[in-house]
Amino acid sequence: MVRLRLVAAASFCIILSACFKDGPLNAECDIQEAYVHVETPSEMFFSPTDTLVRVPSETSSVTFKVRKSADITRLAPVFRLTEGASIEPASGSVHDFSSGPVTYTVTSQDGEWSRVYTVAFQPSVQTVTDVMPFDFERFYLDPSGKYYIWNDKKEDGSDADNWATGNPGFKLSRGSAAPEEYPSVPWAEGYDGAAVKLETKSTGPLGEIVNKRIAAGNLFLGSFNMGMALTNALKATRFGVPFDRKPLKFTGYYKYRPGEKFQDEKGNIVEGITDRASVYSVLYRNHDANGNDVILHGDDVMTNENIVAVAKVSEIKVTDEWTAFEADFEYKSDIDESLVNENGYNLTIVFSSSEDGALFRGAIGSTLMVDKVRIECEKIQE
Repeated sequence: MVRLRLVAAASFCIILSACFKDGPLNAECDIQEAYVHVETPSEMFFSPTDTLVRVPSETSSVTFKVRKSADITRLAPVFRLTEGASIEPASGSVHDFSSGPVTYTVTSQDGEWSRVYTVAFQPSVQTVTDVMPFDFERFYLDPSGKYYIWNDKKEDGSDADNWATGNPGFKLSRGSAAPEEYPSVPWAEGYDGAAVKLETKSTGPLGEIVNKRIAAGNLFLGSFNMGMALTNALKATRFGVPFDRKPLKFTGYYKYRPGEKFQDEKGNIVEGITDRASVYSVLYRNHDANGNDVILHGDDVMTNENIVAVAKVSEIKVTDEWTAFEADFEYKSDIDESLVNENGYNLTIVFSSSEDGALFRGAIGSTLMVDKVRIECEKIQE
């Protein structure tokens, strides 16, 4: 009997060992964080926290923002990868970033998948124009070919990587949709050239299961964290990009028509309520008093204590004609010129086809179109 038990135990151990050995290896191949160590961070970065970049899963670029005077000829970024993944060139290897981005390839633990990233150290370029134009003429499909993204160019000709939408989140619920069926799409017949069409859409059966039944069409300066889209949608939107001027006025053109039936977050039709669009811009300090990064999200984009100024269009009328909008920036506190020169402020611009879309309340079919947007800034004193 004892011998039989020993044989059985040995067999169990062999089977258990085989299970561990035969278990699937990780197929993920992402850079999750990038870090660079330098002796005197204040000479290279605007804040010590800028030495660390957290990389959203939907992007394939890593950008460190550095001072114009920074020496970027011999830097050794270190990467935190998904479990078991490897990277080439090696994490911590020294490279010259002065001639442009360096390409890295991340390979999954199982060796079946790989992903190419570009890593750049981007010197701050002082904005000299008094009017910042956003015309939405540069748009293209994301790497998966499923949805549209927008990207402006900076004054030095480099990509700004500035606009984001909730399209990546919509892909989770309606992955079979064609690019033109997403909430945020280009529109050929703009006020002047191409425009952006934002439409509140149903998220389908999956959206009902997770109690997120609609997706408002939106477009904003910032980034979208797809990893948070299902778990905490308000944190998925990361509002703001560095801005080195004092904004005074926010203008542009729009068309708007609300959907027929307003519904609450549970999908119940609410009588007597007409959906409304949302158009506004916010300027805020991007570090707190302790030097920690500050980024606004869907739950505090209008209430965060670091907000310095807001320009909100008070009324978006129902119209099928291109209609001008204008809003002055109302300052809650004085702007610090030294912080302006060190990229200490972020600016966001937000458009949404449903004002309460972030809370999954709105009317399916509500449509907002925007074009020829401008941020007028205080003139530089010569």
